[in-house]
Amino acid sequence: MSAELEQILLQLTQPDNAAIQQATVQLKQAFKNPAVIPALCAVMSSSHHPQVCLILQRLLSASIKCLCMLLTAVMLRLKVKKHWKKIGLNDKESLKTDVLQAFMQETEHAVQHSLSQLCAVMVKHETPDRWPALLQFLNQSTKSSNPHDRQVGLLLLNKVIDSNPEPFKPHFCQVLQLFSAVLQDHNNPTAVYYCILTLTVIIAYTGSEEMNLMRSIIPSLIVALKHLIKANQDQASEAMEVLNELMESEVSIIVHHVADVVHFCLEVGSDITLGNLVRVKALSSIAFLIKLKSKTVLKQKLMNPILQAIFPILTAAPPPGEQDPEDNEDDSGDCTENDNPKHCAAQIIDTMALHMPPEKLFQQLMPRIETCLVHENPYERKGGLMCLAVLAEGCADHIRTKMLSSVLQTVCCSLSDSDQVVRCAGLFALGQFSEHLQPEVSKYYADLMPLLLGYLSSLNQAKIGHVTKAFYALENFMENLGSDIEPYLPTLMDTMLSALNNTENFKIKELTVSAIGAIANAAKELLVPYFPPVIESLKGFLTTTTEDMRALQTQSFDTLSVLARTIGKDVFSPLAAECIHLGLNLTDTIDDPDLRRCTYSLYSAVSTVTPDCLTPHLTAITTVMLLALKSNEGITAHLEQDKTFVLLDDDEDDKEQNVDADLTEDEVEMDVHDVAGFSVENSYIDEKEDACDALGEIAFNTGAAFHPFLESSFQQVYKMRDFPHEDVRRAAFGAMGQFCRAQHKVWKENPTDDNHHALLKLLDIVLPCFVETIQTENERQVVMGVLESLNNVIKSCKEEVFINPLRLKEISFVIRDVLKKKVRGWEADEGWKSDAEYDAMLQEFAGEGIPLLAASVPAGNFAPFLDDLLPLIISKKSSCTVADRSFAVGVIGEILQALVRVSGGREVAGRLSNRLLPVLVAGVKDGDPEVRNNSVFGLGCLAEAAGPIIVSDYPMMLSVFSNLLIKESDSRVIDNLCAALSRMIMSNVNAVPLEQVVPALLACLPLKEDLEENKTVFICLAMLYTHSPALVHYPLLASVVLLTFFTVSSTDTQKTVAVLIKEFSQHHSEDFQSAVMSLPGEQQSKLSVAISAS
Repeated sequence: MSAELEQILLQLTQPDNAAIQQATVQLKQAFKNPAVIPALCAVMSSSHHPQVCLILQRLLSASIKCLCMLLTAVMLRLKVKKHWKKIGLNDKESLKTDVLQAFMQETEHAVQHSLSQLCAVMVKHETPDRWPALLQFLNQSTKSSNPHDRQVGLLLLNKVIDSNPEPFKPHFCQVLQLFSAVLQDHNNPTAVYYCILTLTVIIAYTGSEEMNLMRSIIPSLIVALKHLIKANQDQASEAMEVLNELMESEVSIIVHHVADVVHFCLEVGSDITLGNLVRVKALSSIAFLIKLKSKTVLKQKLMNPILQAIFPILTAAPPPGEQDPEDNEDDSGDCTENDNPKHCAAQIIDTMALHMPPEKLFQQLMPRIETCLVHENPYERKGGLMCLAVLAEGCADHIRTKMLSSVLQTVCCSLSDSDQVVRCAGLFALGQFSEHLQPEVSKYYADLMPLLLGYLSSLNQAKIGHVTKAFYALENFMENLGSDIEPYLPTLMDTMLSALNNTENFKIKELTVSAIGAIANAAKELLVPYFPPVIESLKGFLTTTTEDMRALQTQSFDTLSVLARTIGKDVFSPLAAECIHLGLNLTDTIDDPDLRRCTYSLYSAVSTVTPDCLTPHLTAITTVMLLALKSNEGITAHLEQDKTFVLLDDDEDDKEQNVDADLTEDEVEMDVHDVAGFSVENSYIDEKEDACDALGEIAFNTGAAFHPFLESSFQQVYKMRDFPHEDVRRAAFGAMGQFCRAQHKVWKENPTDDNHHALLKLLDIVLPCFVETIQTENERQVVMGVLESLNNVIKSCKEEVFINPLRLKEISFVIRDVLKKKVRGWEADEGWKSDAEYDAMLQEFAGEGIPLLAASVPAGNFAPFLDDLLPLIISKKSSCTVADRSFAVGVIGEILQALVRVSGGREVAGRLSNRLLPVLVAGVKDGDPEVRNNSVFGLGCLAEAAGPIIVSDYPMMLSVFSNLLIKESDSRVIDNLCAALSRMIMSNVNAVPLEQVVPALLACLPLKEDLEENKTVFICLAMLYTHSPALVHYPLLASVVLLTFFTVSSTDTQKTVAVLIKEFSQHHSEDFQSAVMSLPGEQQSKLSVAISAS
C-alpha cells in the first residue's frame, strides 16, 4: 500500500487540477483503510521526494490533530479522538519512532517544521514520560556541537512545550539551564529565536524553583534580543513578546531588571534605522510596563528617561515628501492602528496619565510641552499639542482644577497656526478636552463656539482629513452645552442642512449627520423647528441599499436614535412605528453587523418614547438580537501553515457514525494550540455589545410585554459574561441588571406570587455573579460597569435585594474590598494600585453604593457595616486631589440623606454626628467649590437626619454658614446653603434664630444652579408662611415663588410651589391677583390649573 500512497501523493504535487482532484478522491478512499497509518509511516521513512514528505507530514499532522477536538467551525473541523482511538498500540509506538527518525533524517526546513507540529500534537496524548525517546532526542540535539542540530532541536522543543507545557514542568530547571547557554550563542540567531519563543511559554508556569534561574538569564536575554534584531527584525519582534510575559508574570521575575528592560526598549524604539514593526513592539512594551507596574517605574526613577527618549519620537518630522498617517488628506479619521512609533510614543504618555499621579507626571512633562509649543518646527508644536490631548482622559481632574484656562488658550491659539498639521493637532486636542474635561470646559462656550463655527466655515471640503478633525472637535464640544447652545442653533443648523443638501461627498454627509446628533443631545426640544428638514434629509440615507453609502446609512440610524431620545415624545411618536418597520425590513435584506447594531439602538431609543410600538414586534426584534449574541460570525482562527491541509475534512463515514458515544467532555475541547491566532472584526463585537445594551433597556421600558422573552434573553446574555472582549462583558452585566429591574417593575405592576418568585430567583443568580465579578475581574472598566449595574439594581429593587439575609454582608464586604483595593484586579495589576485619577473612579463607583444600601434596609441592620465603611470614606477627605475630597464629603452627605428615610436612621445619624461634623465643617472651608458644595449639603442632611440630637451644634453650624455666605461667590454652593438652612429650620425650628436666618435665606433666592433643591427650600417656606407668616416678607416671597414656578421642570417641585401659591391666593388675594394679571395669558392659565390641583 505504501507504493500506491507515494504515487497518489506525487500526483498531488503536479500542476494539473484534474490530476489533483483525482488524487484527492483516491486519497480519501485510502484513508478508509485501517492500514493507512503504517503505510504512511513507511512512505515517510523511505520516500526520496521532499514534496511527498511535506504533504505526508501535513496529512499525518491533520489526522493526529483530529484527536484533540470533536468539531470546530473555524479550524480544521476534524474529528480527532475517534481517529486516534483507531490507531493500534503497536502502530502508535511505530509512529512515534518513525516520526523521530524522519525528523533526524530530514533536511528541508518546511518538512522539519511540519514534523515538529506533528510531534507537538502527539505530545498532547503521548506525554513525555510515555515517550522517553523524545526526551532523549531533545537532550541530544539541543546540546549538539552542530549548530544546525541545535537549531532543529530547539525548534522541536518549542513546538512540543508550546503544545502541552504542563507535563514538561519537571524539566523546566534543566531547560532554563540550557537556555542560559543558548542565549549566548549569538552566531545562531534561529536557535536563539526558538529558545526565546519557548521561554515565553514557560514563564506562565514558572514557580519558586525556577524563579532564580529565570531571573539570572534576563541580562543574557536582553543581549540576545539585540543580536536577533540585527539578524532578523521580524523574528525579533515576535520574540520580544517575552518581555510582556515577564511583566505580566505573577512571580516577581523582572522587578530587579526593569531599568535594563526599559533602557533596551527605549534604545530600540528610538533607533530610526530599524523598521516600524520592531520599534512599535519595543515602545508598546514600555506602555504595557507602565500599565502593570507604574509604581516600580516611579520608584526606579524611570519616568524622566522614558520621557526624554519618547519626546524626539513624538515630535519627529516625517521623511521629506511624506506626512504622518493622521495628517494625510485622504485620512477619514477612522484609522485606529497604532502601527508607527509616533502613535506609540503618544500612547506611552496616555498610559502614564491613566496610571501615574498627575502631580508627579506634570512636573516632568510640562517643561517639555512648553518648549515644544513655542518651537519654530511645526512638528514640535504638533507634538506638544498631541501630548496635551492624550493627558485629558487620565489627568482630567488635575487639568480642570489647575490649568484649564491656560491649556484652552494654547489650543485655541493653535487653530490659527500657519501650519495645517498644527491646526489638526489643535482640533484633536480640543475634541479630547471637550470629551474628558466636562463640565468645566463647556463654560468657555462663548469663546469657543464662535471660533469653531468660523473655522468650520473656512474649511476646504476637499481636504477630508482636516474636515474630519474639525467636526470631531465641534461635535465633542457641542454635545455637552445643553441649553447654552441656543444662540448658535440657527447658524449651526443652517450650516448642517446646507452641507447635507449641497455636497456630493458621502464622508462630509456622514460627518454632518453625526454632528446633528451631537446638536440634538445638547439642544433637545430646542431642535423641534429644525426636525422636519432633518428627517427629510435622513430619509434618503436610511433606506439606501448601496454599499458605498453604508457608513452614511448607519450614522443616520445613530442620529435618528439620538433624535428619538431628545426631541420629545410628542414630536417623535408619530414616526416610531415607521422606524421599527424600517429597521426590521433592512436587517431582513442586508447582512451587515454595523447596520444591525444601529437598528438595535434605534429600537432601544423608541422604547423610551413609545414602548407600545415595540410590543407587536418583540419576537422579531429579540430573535435577531439573540442570534447576534449566539453567532461566531466575524471570529477568524488563523491556522499555521501546516494546519491547512484538509483533505480529510468531513469524511463521509464520520457523518454516519455517532461521534458522541464514547467521548468525555475533556476529549471534545478545542485545541487552541492548533491556532496561530484569532482575529475578531470590531463590528461584530460592537453588535454584541449593542445587542446586550438594547435588550436590557427594551426589557425595562416595555415591562410586562417583554416578560415572555425575559428568560431566553437572560440565558443568552448571561453566557456573554465570559466573552473575551471586555466591552461585551460590561454590556452583558449591564443588561443583567436591567433584567432584574424589569422583573421588579413587572412585579410592582402585578404583585403576584409568581412574579415575586421570578424576581427573587433572578436576583439570586445575578447578584452573586456581580459580587464574584467585582472580586475576580481584571479589567477595571468591566468592574466599574458591574458596580454601576449593582447600584441601579439596589436603587430600583431596594429591600427585595436584601430578602436573602446574607446579601447585605456580601455587598457591603465587596464595596469594602474595592475601597481597600483588595479585589483581584488591584492585586494582579500594580497599575491599579497607583494614585492615578483614573483609578479613583473605580472607588467612586463603589462608594456610591453605600448610600443606596443605607436607603434600602433598616439603619440598625446596616450600622455594623457602615461603621466598617465610613473610615475608608473619611480617609479620602485628607487627599490632595479635589476629586477624592469631593467624593468623601459627597458620599457622607448622601448617606445622611438616606438615613432620614429609614427606620432607626435618626439614632444612627446621631451616633455618627461627632465623627462626621468635623469632617463636614472642614469641607465647608475647602478651597474648591465642589468640596464646599458637598460639605454644605452634608451638614444640612446631618441636621435633618440627627434631628434634636445635634441641636447643641446649631450655633456653630450657623456661624460657619454665615461666614461662608459673606465670601462665597459660587452659585451652586449658595443654593445648597439655602437648602441646608431650610433643613435645619424644618428639623428644629426653635433652635434657629428665624429673624436673622429667614431674611438671609430669602435674599439668596431664587436658586440659580442646583434647582433640585427648590423642593426642599419651598417646603420650608410653606411651613414658615403657614406657621409664622409675619417672618416672611410677602412681596419678595411672591416674586420668587412665581419666578420659580415658571422655570423649574420638576413636577414635584411645581406641586410644592403651587401649594404656597394657593396660600398666597387665599391670604393676599388682591395683591396676588394683581400680580397674576400682569403675567402672559399662557402663564395665567398654567397657574390657574396648578392652584386648582393643589
